[in-house]
Amino acid sequence: MRINNMLHFTENHRYCVYRDFGLSAVDGRMLSLVYQPMAGAFAIGFYRLLAERVSLEQVGYSPIEQQRELFLTLGLEPSEKGRKYLIEQASKLEAVGLLQTSRLYIPERDDYIYEYELQAPLSPADFFRTQHLTLLLRDKIGKFAVLALRERMFCEEPPEWTGMAYNKENISVPFYDIFELNTHAIDYELEQAIAESSMSRQPGGLQGAEEEAINYADIIIRFPRESANRAFVEGLRFNSEGMGIANYVARKYELSVQDLCRLLDEDGVFGPDGSLLLESLQHKANLHFRQGKRRKDEREVAYAKVVALRASETAAGEGMPEEVAVQMEYYVEVPPQFRSKCDIHQYNMMLRNEPYTRLLKTFFPGSVPDNLLDIFEKIDLNYKLPGEVINVLIHYLMELLTSGGEQRINRNFVDAIAANMLLKRIDSYEKAVQYIRNQAKIRKEKSSGAAPQAAAGRSRAYGRTGAAKPDIPIVESSANGEAVTEEEFAELLRMAEQMQASKQNKASK
Repeated sequence: MRINNMLHFTENHRYCVYRDFGLSAVDGRMLSLVYQPMAGAFAIGFYRLLAERVSLEQVGYSPIEQQRELFLTLGLEPSEKGRKYLIEQASKLEAVGLLQTSRLYIPERDDYIYEYELQAPLSPADFFRTQHLTLLLRDKIGKFAVLALRERMFCEEPPEWTGMAYNKENISVPFYDIFELNTHAIDYELEQAIAESSMSRQPGGLQGAEEEAINYADIIIRFPRESANRAFVEGLRFNSEGMGIANYVARKYELSVQDLCRLLDEDGVFGPDGSLLLESLQHKANLHFRQGKRRKDEREVAYAKVVALRASETAAGEGMPEEVAVQMEYYVEVPPQFRSKCDIHQYNMMLRNEPYTRLLKTFFPGSVPDNLLDIFEKIDLNYKLPGEVINVLIHYLMELLTSGGEQRINRNFVDAIAANMLLKRIDSYEKAVQYIRNQAKIRKEKSSGAAPQAAAGRSRAYGRTGAAKPDIPIVESSANGEAVTEEEFAELLRMAEQMQASKQNKASK
């Protein structure tokens, strides 16, 4: 617990406890025999006291109360000495992984509320696989005591199995072999009620982010004091919307805290009122991302010449704080190259929530080609298509490639699909999935109707005698109002460009 000013942590401040697990008998033994020698008896007593603030039959939040009750129950004086001692004990619990402390600022009251989020003790197997905790316990009680304690926490296999050779076969029955869900009838009221009553931890309130995100302290400690944007950055301290924009851009373009600080220091990223401008920050982040990618490629080539090894790719960026679930009626099939890596649920969640820059990397074993990045960068920044729609478009293009419907992806073909989506107001994941389903249906009808027409054309050609007039390709209007597929639309654009180029060549001659 990092407290710089003791006046910000007193017995008069309020607190609450969050616990999403229950303490079992094994957890109790782990606390008494393993964690207590490391953190001390007082710290473990403080942990048990916090755990009892939430009813043992429930999980979630405790009522908000003053910390005076904690001081009096623990026998601490409500003075500076008692506050320092309580902070020290909480820090020990945080260091061994039993507690996470957060401080929430209430601007209306100009006051702080402390949230103590308890973490479950590790199981014996997980604890003794954690090296730093095992070494700390060895330093506290000795090596042989640790080995004896490990034997006390585990029950060995039956003696009849010792030294016996056997083949183990998993004969468990999976869920869908017994139960069948009705996925066509969706109960929206039930889903909404579960979502509203869930104990998910969201950023900005009494709930913390599931994935680690860049916070205000990380930015302000690295931001230059002499910068003209210093006042604007300080305004992000209690601006959850501005911090959300910064984290979204940082994760999308894999920015570190230092990179984000450099971008926030540039002109044009803040409005006159101090608000963070998403489009301007995203544009600068995209330029930084592309330049970093080129520099990385150059480094990899240089390293390959020296050591003949390819450098590993940069690790993944920070997670978006919030994921949106996909309804099963809008699931798309998993491409063949992903079937061994993820199931249909994971793949559809990736399509719905990942940025297109991260999704493209999953389709390529190495770096993503620059021409593809240019195509989807234009769709994202100029066409303003939502991210989940771009992901469905990428899935559709890869599906066409694997099915043999399109031999290569060119800019005109992708622009034709994106323009069609814009005209049809495709602005959500569900609309995009329905769109590609309709296009697949149209392509199937076109392909099934093309074979009889080709056969009839060949039979008429065989009956001709003498020289025949050359067939002039023309664009016939569809009398029955059939839709035009993306392949046909792209082909029409290509033919029009060729005709226009030929006219210009004749005129120049």
